[in-house]
Amino acid sequence: MVCSPDKDRGRLALHPDLEAEQAYVDYAYECLEAARRRAASLGSMVEVGRGGTEQARFERDVIWDTIVGRLRDLELGDASLVFGRIDTTAAEGPAADGGDTYYIGRLAVADEGQEPVVVDWRAPVAEPFYRATGRAPMGLDRRRHFAARGRQLLGIEDEYFGAAATRRGAAPDGIPLDDAPVEVSGQQSLLASLESARTGRLTDIVATIQGEQDEIIRGELPGVLVVQGGPGTGKTVVALHRAAYLLYTHRFPLEGQGVLVVGPNRLFLGYIEQVLPSLGEAGVELVVLADLLADTVGIRDTDTPTTARVKGDLRMAKVLANAVRDRRRPLRDELRVGLGVETLAVTVEQSAAIVSDARRRARTHNAGRRFVEQGLFEALAVSSRFGAGAGDVRDRLRHTGPVREALDWMWPVLTPAQLLHDLFGSRALLRSAAGARLDDMEINALYRVRSSTIDEVAFTSDDVPLLDEARALLGARPRRKGRPAEDDEVRTYGHIVVDEAQDLSPMQLRMLARRSLGGSMTVVGDIAQATGAWAHASWDEILALLPDRRPPRRAALTIGYRIPGPNMELASRVLRVAMPDLAPPRSIRPAGTMPRLVHAESPAALGEAVAAAALVELEEVGTGNVGVIVPTSLVATITSGLADAGVPFGLATRNGLDERIT
Repeated sequence: MVCSPDKDRGRLALHPDLEAEQAYVDYAYECLEAARRRAASLGSMVEVGRGGTEQARFERDVIWDTIVGRLRDLELGDASLVFGRIDTTAAEGPAADGGDTYYIGRLAVADEGQEPVVVDWRAPVAEPFYRATGRAPMGLDRRRHFAARGRQLLGIEDEYFGAAATRRGAAPDGIPLDDAPVEVSGQQSLLASLESARTGRLTDIVATIQGEQDEIIRGELPGVLVVQGGPGTGKTVVALHRAAYLLYTHRFPLEGQGVLVVGPNRLFLGYIEQVLPSLGEAGVELVVLADLLADTVGIRDTDTPTTARVKGDLRMAKVLANAVRDRRRPLRDELRVGLGVETLAVTVEQSAAIVSDARRRARTHNAGRRFVEQGLFEALAVSSRFGAGAGDVRDRLRHTGPVREALDWMWPVLTPAQLLHDLFGSRALLRSAAGARLDDMEINALYRVRSSTIDEVAFTSDDVPLLDEARALLGARPRRKGRPAEDDEVRTYGHIVVDEAQDLSPMQLRMLARRSLGGSMTVVGDIAQATGAWAHASWDEILALLPDRRPPRRAALTIGYRIPGPNMELASRVLRVAMPDLAPPRSIRPAGTMPRLVHAESPAALGEAVAAAALVELEEVGTGNVGVIVPTSLVATITSGLADAGVPFGLATRNGLDERIT
């Protein structure tokens, strides 16, 4: 393989084919505009008059949805349509034809005769653009990378393979011409992309995907794929491109089943929200775990590390199951209620039998309430001396105070929030549900003073998987007039992408596994960067809590793109102590200054030092941004130091990532 870039880093030499390739790019955009016009013209086919049938109106709505979707797919914004080209090797023999040429872009574009003008980057024919190497050229003679700004072509970078590379004097083993520590495709285009000014939003890498990234992106759909990636390896953006690829390749059934992307917090979702739409996939759901709750509760508090650890423990699944069981109780005293001139009664023994029968028959707790009601009214009817029927007894007594109190004691209808509120507000209920599973210290960690109303409860992010577990145990509440029907089933998805999975607790992982329709998941993270109450020691611990219908697959991202070499070396020194079994990523950016370690004598001096360093770095990065990474315990100290020094800044949790200094 041989490259023909300018030797100045990040610049491409003026290429002799630039004008011809610009003409082709212009033609591709003309075909794209023609496709938009054809899609928009379909609207005239679906006019329905005032007398149209319901079927005609339904068909019109379906076609309109299709048109809108197609027009959305054809919208690129400022992104470049075409970013590369591949030339395949010509066949051998006396009647051999020349090789084929394919232009690779964000979406497929065809001319009026439906001949391909641009190939979608996810199509099988585009795979060599990302995967071909000097040792495995995958049938290519040449790979061409375009540097472009919108429609304007700025530069071209060529890589030659096999005989084509030999004719141009390349080393036969595929070593690149310069001294880069890691072999990558389109090196100059990649470096130019990496060194461009950044914003507070993640952008796609569709034009510069590397071989090991592409192998993960195009991995098969079934089963759980774990992707281990160190800092700067692009694991998040690779996971998002994988979601786009799977939707393209498995449109049916994934479009109907849904694809879910789960992030660690809303700031993260804001950071990645533009990637999938830029790839033409706007139907993927981006959520934090709290968004998956069926019941709306206020998640506005945080737990101590000790409490978070207990709430995330898998033992809590059994504790909650016992807490539900404890709310199914026989009467403490005989129920006696008047009906006309007689008194009907249900004994304690009869109530115990009713509860036992409902436990056996009910799939979820709330679904069992009707069996208890049925049994109670039948028992009351049996005690009637005048032969009152169960239906008559129900109609006349179900709203009376004693009967309602009896039913709510024997088998209350509960929401997940009510169950947790009652459980955590009573040490007695906690001890009963926990049994020997939790000790006194853990019970005290879970206990919190009960609020007067459920609306006043400040649930925490660590309560989310417990609320979800409670939902699975309780099921939907019985339908009542004036209240919308609730779905008794958890929403499931055909594929789930989970980022920063190394920090998820067992209960959070259990919550995600519950939403996997067929066990297809992509789980990404860095086990060496695990933090918080549930920092896992290995991926095996995480995989043990995820669907196991197929053996899990593992992949690693070994090349660091964002992190300069000196910074990576510092991180590697820490990694050798923290996780000696993990190999650090290899940086493609050897240049850079060594990190500076600045010592401060006091908190006040620390704030001043950070403010001074932030201003120096802001000057260094030019149009770029500066991130100040602070442990929670020092946020107030550092923000005060920045404010006192007159340094403008934004807080990530309040201002997002849009400020120059965050």
